[in-house]
Amino acid sequence: MRVVEDIIALGSAEPLQSVVRDEHLLLSPPHPPKVPVKLWGEHPPLSVVHYPQEYQDLPYAPPRGVYENDEVRVEWQILEGRQPFYHRNCDVDEISYQIAGERALMTELGVLDHRPGDFSRIPRGVAHDNYCVADSHLLFYIPAPVSELVPGTRESQTRFPAFPGWRAGEANEAITQCMGSVGHDITVFPADEEQLLGHVHGARRRIQLLRPDPGQATTWLYGTDRIRLGHVRVAPGGERRYRRTLDADEIQYQAHGRRTLLTQRGVVDLEPGDFVRIPLGIAHASAATEAGAYLSLLSHRELPQIAETSRIADTYTPERLATLGAEVCS
Repeated sequence: MRVVEDIIALGSAEPLQSVVRDEHLLLSPPHPPKVPVKLWGEHPPLSVVHYPQEYQDLPYAPPRGVYENDEVRVEWQILEGRQPFYHRNCDVDEISYQIAGERALMTELGVLDHRPGDFSRIPRGVAHDNYCVADSHLLFYIPAPVSELVPGTRESQTRFPAFPGWRAGEANEAITQCMGSVGHDITVFPADEEQLLGHVHGARRRIQLLRPDPGQATTWLYGTDRIRLGHVRVAPGGERRYRRTLDADEIQYQAHGRRTLLTQRGVVDLEPGDFVRIPLGIAHASAATEAGAYLSLLSHRELPQIAETSRIADTYTPERLATLGAEVCS
């Protein structure tokens, strides 16, 4: 089947080039070389990391790292109640995506309630804590400053008590570098919780809550000159179109629905709670029979997986492709 491949660069509004392809050839291994010299390497199939989306009643644990380089870290977290300290980042803005449950983000810039599908960004240097009910969320630590690319739908508010039943008590504040990962604390000390949250009274800034545009297939929400974070909707029907990003790794997180990811590193079925990394320069497309959505994080630097692999992609076969027909591409 003939398909179109869009060759794109990070941050570009239009493809650099669009190429008509034979889909079978695009996904197949190369023809055997005709010279007795090894001309190309062997590459592993894509690997998938999975964490359940629903809250699990487990003892407190720090967020689980999923992908990390020296600039960006992606984490998954579940939480009930409070975290053990207020946190202040030295080097990064901290972006969250609410998967499940409810979460009150408590900061020096006000309190902001989160429901599933909500995004928010905590600027570098702003102290924050969470109060959670059956919570599951993602965290993206990205070098500051990060820009919001769409208007906010709500913003943090001055609210005391911060949540029902809240009373100021003993609290610690942790200052961290290296994206807040365990072992990178600079100092931890007692803090006056009421005084800390009271800083909102003199603050002009507020935390903005973002949601993707329901009328757009792709909404880019946050960005720097080296990173983009967005939300992509997938719907059955339509043309399957491939993308090849020349200058960025892409991390995809399956938020809703199920789809099949076709790539030059294998074919894999994705379900809610799955993460997958597509290296730069690899053509890929999606096929789906149901509506769904995924998050897309583009990183100009390689973003290695640090979590354990849950499963790997299958080797491409024409028979597998035939079962997908002409289902949607994204």
